[in-house]
Amino acid sequence: MEISVVGSGYVGTTVAACLADLGHTVTNVDIDEGVVDSINAGEAPIHEPGLDELLAKHGGDRLRATTDYDAVRDTDLTFVALPTPSNEDGSIDLSIIGGGMESLGGALASKSDPHVVVVKSTVVPGSTETELEPAMRRAGAGENVHVAVNPEFQREGSAVEDYLNPDKLVVGTDSEYARETLAAVFEPLIERADSDPPLVETGLREAEMIKYANNTFLAAKISLINELGNICKEYDVDAYEVAEAIGLDDRIGEQFLQSGVGWGGSCFPKDTAALIAAAERAGYDPALLKAVVAVNDGQPGRMLGLAERHVDVEGSRVAVLGLAFKPGTDDIRHSRAIPLIEALRERGAEVVAYDPVAGENMRERFPDIEYADSAAAALDGAHLALVVTDWDEFTALDEEFDTMATPVVVDGRRIVGRRDGLTYEGLTW
Repeated sequence: MEISVVGSGYVGTTVAACLADLGHTVTNVDIDEGVVDSINAGEAPIHEPGLDELLAKHGGDRLRATTDYDAVRDTDLTFVALPTPSNEDGSIDLSIIGGGMESLGGALASKSDPHVVVVKSTVVPGSTETELEPAMRRAGAGENVHVAVNPEFQREGSAVEDYLNPDKLVVGTDSEYARETLAAVFEPLIERADSDPPLVETGLREAEMIKYANNTFLAAKISLINELGNICKEYDVDAYEVAEAIGLDDRIGEQFLQSGVGWGGSCFPKDTAALIAAAERAGYDPALLKAVVAVNDGQPGRMLGLAERHVDVEGSRVAVLGLAFKPGTDDIRHSRAIPLIEALRERGAEVVAYDPVAGENMRERFPDIEYADSAAAALDGAHLALVVTDWDEFTALDEEFDTMATPVVVDGRRIVGRRDGLTYEGLTW
């Protein structure tokens, strides 16, 4: 099929590249000329495993990019993957996607053939129906334009794999034409996937809510295991042994039971805050979701508290290992390293940071701290090491700790091994 994708961030670029790999012809629309040039040159504008290969294979050929919204008229279906950032109160800001829908409506105003517009962006229930579709209609989109919601469940660091092997495909729409068109889009995906992903057909608001329910449930699971882990630490209990046992209960499951310094990224913080704000706007107090956030926000402080049992951080050289919110990505949004670095600077520490790919992004946030070009360089002469992101390369660190002025390690991800000569604290074990 001929498909267009509006937006080329983490979701849009991955979706466009994967659709091209499935045999569709894809046009990516973005206002950033640098991103457009990068895609057409077959180069990934973001760091995501597997994406470089797909863009090298299809960029400038089956996958092309442009800044011109009019290009959507030559396609059968448009996915909208534009940002929905948070307002100060946690609610979502629809201005960017709203502007995109207006531009899309204007471009489709002169098209007479049927066209499907699919909202992939995460929006609270009712947004598509009451704000986004009306914005598109006001700009000129006619009744031949059909609307659907198709939330994405990709994880940064494994987005390509997640798209090509999904747990489920959710389609929310009142239009039979949109439903049939999306079924045709996903047919080669379902045929190619290792599993047999179910196609969940539902309404617009239900599809919007499924995305929030999915993410906040996982965020709550992580905060719960972190809360249990904090209690385990107080009683000298290994939280990971506890988690391994409870994970054998099929009502609980083993995934997302790795306690540690908490969750970050673009989805869990934003989606949890948005659902809290939406609930409060409807007159409901989401006490459990507020507790989920509170536990997560407290983990970096607990990590620093463990460090201060062994090291006076004022004037000390502190190595922060891992800046991305998770391995496999250069995304630092809501990284647990950020509150740690802020707290260390407030206490007068000399911070030296290292991450395999996210250093430059963090440099924009903290330009005045030191950035090392390797974990070994960060550890050399340090009085304390804080392990924040579970990059595989950190599991191989051993003799490097001997170069520290005082070999004290607080591990927030359980990836460093205990050994003689190393003062080691696990966050929840």
